[in-house]
Amino acid sequence: MTTPTVLPDDRTAPGRSTAPASKASASARRLTALARAELVLLIRNRSAIFMALVLPVVMVFSIRASLKQVDLSGTGLSIAGAALTGGIGIVLVQVVYMNLVTGYVTRREELVLKRLRTGEITDREILAATAVPSLALALLQCVLLVVAGAIAFDLTAPKHPALFLVGLVVGLLMMSALAAATSAMTRTVQTSQLTTLPLFFVSLFGSGIFVPLDVFPDKLASVLELLPLTGVMTLVRHGWLGGAEGGELLTAAAAALAWTAFAVFAVQRWFRWDPRG
Repeated sequence: MTTPTVLPDDRTAPGRSTAPASKASASARRLTALARAELVLLIRNRSAIFMALVLPVVMVFSIRASLKQVDLSGTGLSIAGAALTGGIGIVLVQVVYMNLVTGYVTRREELVLKRLRTGEITDREILAATAVPSLALALLQCVLLVVAGAIAFDLTAPKHPALFLVGLVVGLLMMSALAAATSAMTRTVQTSQLTTLPLFFVSLFGSGIFVPLDVFPDKLASVLELLPLTGVMTLVRHGWLGGAEGGELLTAAAAALAWTAFAVFAVQRWFRWDPRG
């Protein structure tokens, strides 16, 4: 093992610098500290906790009830399989997207974001730390849905775990970025309940959450495949239940990644750090 050369002013010789490691460590500490503070704020917000924990469960039972009126023959899906995979979509929309829009707007209007930017923490760290509690809660609920499917509804574990995880991770990233982008168009916390509704309803009824796309006419289904959450739902559903072809999965992955890239661009271009007044 080579001992670094010590220069007269106690600096180590070039080529042995630990700056990248120290920067990463400092970034991790800042991110962890801010995420912990955000988690405490989330736990204290009873309405947010109710929305995040109770409503997705209620929506899963609503999906299951609605699917009893739908002819799923020929789709390869059972009512339980369609309802629980749809539940993951509900978690992505409600726990991540809707919750984070409110969170970003609240922090902005209370000048929290503006004050944080005056310190060492970077913009990306601020956005990521704010999202961490919602993402962690969403992951926990998705795990519980998979466990509930295996125990209570006789569903198997995900048949293609890698595909399931890819769909879930892309969905979490997309919804987080779309939440930050939507917050730029949201003037107050109260109006966040309105600005999130378009994506909420479009995803519920057009992305295969309430009703699988397989039951729609082919032309309409082809249009609905272009919606933000449709690609994610396709990856998650077929990652859990199986049955997809390679071309369908590639199309779904391309659509999901394209929407994620657009959402990230929108955040970089239009995210607002100062109150809108």
